[in-house]
Amino acid sequence: MVTGAPDRAPLPDWLAAQYPFRPRRLRLGGGAAMSYVDEGPRVPRAVVLLHGNPTWSFYYRRLIAGLSPAVRCIAPDHIGMGLSDKPQDYDYSLAGRIADVGRLIDALGLEQVDLVLHDWGGAIGMGWAVQHEPQVGRIALLNTAAFPSLRVPARIAVCRWPGVGEWLVRGANGFARAAVHMAMRERPLSAEERRAYLFPYDSWASRIGIHRFVRDIPLELNHPSRPTIERIARELPRLALKPKWIGWAGRDFCFHGHFLARWRELYPHAAVQLFPRAGHYVLEDAGEAVLAPLRSFLLSA
Repeated sequence: MVTGAPDRAPLPDWLAAQYPFRPRRLRLGGGAAMSYVDEGPRVPRAVVLLHGNPTWSFYYRRLIAGLSPAVRCIAPDHIGMGLSDKPQDYDYSLAGRIADVGRLIDALGLEQVDLVLHDWGGAIGMGWAVQHEPQVGRIALLNTAAFPSLRVPARIAVCRWPGVGEWLVRGANGFARAAVHMAMRERPLSAEERRAYLFPYDSWASRIGIHRFVRDIPLELNHPSRPTIERIARELPRLALKPKWIGWAGRDFCFHGHFLARWRELYPHAAVQLFPRAGHYVLEDAGEAVLAPLRSFLLSA
């Protein structure tokens, strides 16, 4: 069920000043509600913007503001993240998240979808796209991956350790708190921006999605999500003819040059723009330098 108004308390004024949208809700299977932004003309073509971990749709606020006068922008918060419900018992697997995005796209009646993908949004968005190739238009990739890799930073690997990892991520909020500093290299986030990124993650229970994202990194061959990411990787060539723009931060501690090289192998005709001084939160760190060409790509005829 799609509802036109949120079934949660209004956003505090300090957050609404930075995130001036009216989040909507879609109730998915099992009763969990997904929060999403739907801005711009009500047409059956939209740009769908998918965030990663531990961000939420707040990450795309400036891009939405710049695009929505001309095109429809849909930016969901994955279940367990942002303003969406955070059930303690849910299918937080990669396959489950792909299905959630598909339910949103279907519920909104979208006939054509352009994708903007960052971090985990790459695996989720490309996972949906390879299954719905006729609906896919343009694809923008921002420091992300949609294929297996063993290259995970030690600071993230620690967060996957049994017991210790859960305490770090859910007890100390170590993953989200570290990210608001480590994901920026060219400029620091302001105090209000850091506050906004951390706003949805204020308790052990509210950090379930962050922890489950970390646990779902399919490093091991027997990991439950390994078959899903391997299937996506095999099917990525199906999207070879789609227009693509890759915006890549050069100082990302996680999605570094190895991942960009793989994208270039897969899609040699993709336009690539490097932002050598920026960190993982490239839309925040590179600012208008990345937002302007990304808008141009998404608004091109």
